[in-house]
Amino acid sequence: MWPPYPYPYRFLHNQPHKCRDRTPFLVLLVVTEPGDTAGRNAIRQTWGNESLVPGVSIVRLFLIGVHPVFAQELRPVLEEETLLYHDILQQDFLDTYNNLTLKTLMGLEWVSKHCPNASYVVKADRDVFLNLAYLVRQFLVPPKTNFMTGHLYQNTAPLRNKGSKWYVPHEVYPNKTYPPYCGGPTYVLSGDVAQKVYGVAQTLPVMNMEDVFMGICLHALGLSPTAGPWGVYNMVRLQFERCRFSRLVMVHHYQPQEVLRIWPRFQGAPAMCHR
Repeated sequence: MWPPYPYPYRFLHNQPHKCRDRTPFLVLLVVTEPGDTAGRNAIRQTWGNESLVPGVSIVRLFLIGVHPVFAQELRPVLEEETLLYHDILQQDFLDTYNNLTLKTLMGLEWVSKHCPNASYVVKADRDVFLNLAYLVRQFLVPPKTNFMTGHLYQNTAPLRNKGSKWYVPHEVYPNKTYPPYCGGPTYVLSGDVAQKVYGVAQTLPVMNMEDVFMGICLHALGLSPTAGPWGVYNMVRLQFERCRFSRLVMVHHYQPQEVLRIWPRFQGAPAMCHR
């Protein structure tokens, strides 16, 4: 059940050249499943569009593992998608819920090796509405160091009930409470912290609670995450309102096809709403 970390996992799809001719301001790492081609296409057309923020260099990458059942069938599909978009990262661990941590570490490994000068790394789940323009303009300029932000959780305790999806036994994490951490749907790391977290992760027992594990890594580095401004990172679903969403960084529980539908109504909102 626990994700082993017999480092290194091998890259099956890699994009080592994406930062060769540029130093992006932001690397966007999007967690998806191998078979979710339609979801990735929707994200490419909406909040994951690399040219979304004028004057800001963004690199987008999708993080996937190997499908537990249909790996062979998906191989040609993924090869075609990679040739078309050059934005798939895949390593040879199984794509399961308990291996989500390995997906994020794969993304941080890629940043550390191929894009170490990026100012920021944003990790996002596929089921969010993400407002990168607002994030960049309001909260990330000028670039910071030793920085992580998102929806902050503090003084949360490990769940010891074996029936829970988030069960964590004592031998994996013995303490009564977790260090502060940012909710997994979307969080932001400065580029230097992304590399430091990847480094320290090699020395810690990996756990299946991906967002908690990032907090544990940060704690091991002697760093603390910064709470995002109240209400900017929404862990619950909010009804779409054009002007309201223009002042939010993230809203959870929006599937890519839903975002595709509301995105045309969202365009131009900042200019219209912030007069």
